[in-house]
Amino acid sequence: MTAENKFWEWFIAHQDALLNFEADQEHLFDQVAAALQKVDPNLCFEFGPKESEREFVISAGGIKDSFPSVIALKNTAPVLPGWRITAFRPRHPPIRIIEFQGKHVDPGDVQFTLLDNGKIAGLYLFLPDFQEGDLALKQIGYLLLDEALGEYDVETRLGLIQMLPIEATKPGHRYPFAELPSFFDKLVSQLEGRSDKPS
Repeated sequence: MTAENKFWEWFIAHQDALLNFEADQEHLFDQVAAALQKVDPNLCFEFGPKESEREFVISAGGIKDSFPSVIALKNTAPVLPGWRITAFRPRHPPIRIIEFQGKHVDPGDVQFTLLDNGKIAGLYLFLPDFQEGDLALKQIGYLLLDEALGEYDVETRLGLIQMLPIEATKPGHRYPFAELPSFFDKLVSQLEGRSDKPS
């Protein structure tokens, strides 16, 4: 039996408790994390709110080398009534305030410049109070990008990602962060259209 099948066997055995994880959240989340790490130590997860279906999101934690593990788990997932299994952290509009290690960033205070090198999109991300070497704010920046674009697109359709203080000067037009998804989707569509054309 593969590691993926063993995970889903475990998940099925515990699915009733997981559907109602709020009753014992810390203990159950520790168990899910331990089960996932037997497949790949970089894997992490999220649960959506309890609605007609509860979403279970499998994430690579932004680590591209672990994307195949996420895909393998999604591809081997059984059909489970009451569950929706999602590969990679999806977009979450509207984008929320992100808190991490005692710091928080309101997306309304963030700006971006989108870059086009003719092959792949790039990005300058302007964050309040950002300083080079501030790992907490850098992590918040990546979490904001995951919220806006989804984990898969951040890792596969963005090349350069440079985080900068809000007062930094860089060439190119600067826009409010809330506009990133529409600008990004338009640029990616143009880039992929170019790559389809014969040279």
